[in-house]
Parts: sequence; C-alpha cells; structure tokens
Amino acid sequence: MIKLKRLNKSEFMLNPDLILQIEAMPDTVIVLTDGTKYIVSDSLDEIYSKIVDYRSDILVTYKKKLKKNN
Repeated sequence: MIKLKRLNKSEFMLNPDLILQIEAMPDTVIVLTDGTKYIVSDSLDEIYSKIVDYRSDILVTYKKKLKKNN
C-alpha cells in the first residue's frame, strides 16, 4: 500500500495494483481499475516513486525469505 494525501490534507492508503491511470490536470487524478477516481495533492513523480519503492520492498522481502528458507 502507498500513502497518499487528499486535497484536504487527509491521508489514505491505496493499493497501487488497482491503479489504471494517473493524470496531472493540474491536480493529480488517480483512476482505479473499477473506475473510482481520487484527486490527490501528491505529484505524478511522487506517486511514481512511491509505487517503485512499494514494489522494491516486496522484492527485497521476498528475497530475504528465500535466503532464510535455504
């Protein structure tokens, strides 16, 4: 899950696997696979970095578990 901020500054967690599209119009709009839209204050680049970090963390954790089990 990645942490994002709504325009009113409240934070929420979102599963990045559900993201279909992200647009900057000038506010950042996230469209999920089910059509749900979120407008957030995070920039496109910030969201991209959060998704990369999220996926990297999954891979690192998986590799650690493999080493531990061998």
